[in-house]
Amino acid sequence: MFNPSRDQVRDFFIDTWSKHQKKQILTPLESIALNWIQQHPEYHHILENPDAKSRDFSVDQGQVNPFLHLSMHLAIEEQISINSPPGIRDVFQALAARSSTHDAAHEIMECLGTVLWEAQRLGKPLDNEHYLELLKQRVHRH
Repeated sequence: MFNPSRDQVRDFFIDTWSKHQKKQILTPLESIALNWIQQHPEYHHILENPDAKSRDFSVDQGQVNPFLHLSMHLAIEEQISINSPPGIRDVFQALAARSSTHDAAHEIMECLGTVLWEAQRLGKPLDNEHYLELLKQRVHRH
């Protein structure tokens, strides 16, 4: 399983944005990442800042970690593409039908964030059943 370090993840997004600005050829994964970077213009200045690689983003101070956010977009896109956990693609399509694909990804991200936090807090693997339950609640909430 691919498990990049914090610096590798940050380098990936910073390098992807830099390559795009220089009109260099991107790998398929970089192209997917670029799509999400472009949908988050509020992160562009961070990706252009040499200090971003070592910067801490404090949730306590209301900061969003752009590298974590973009990484979660990539993870969710992969989950949808392979429909794993089973049913996530249908959930995504239902959520996207009432707003946008980006908003749907953010709704899924909230559920993923919850189950990741729970898994870390309890020292257990991610609970896919609970994840799907939270996702289905989102679909039926509106």
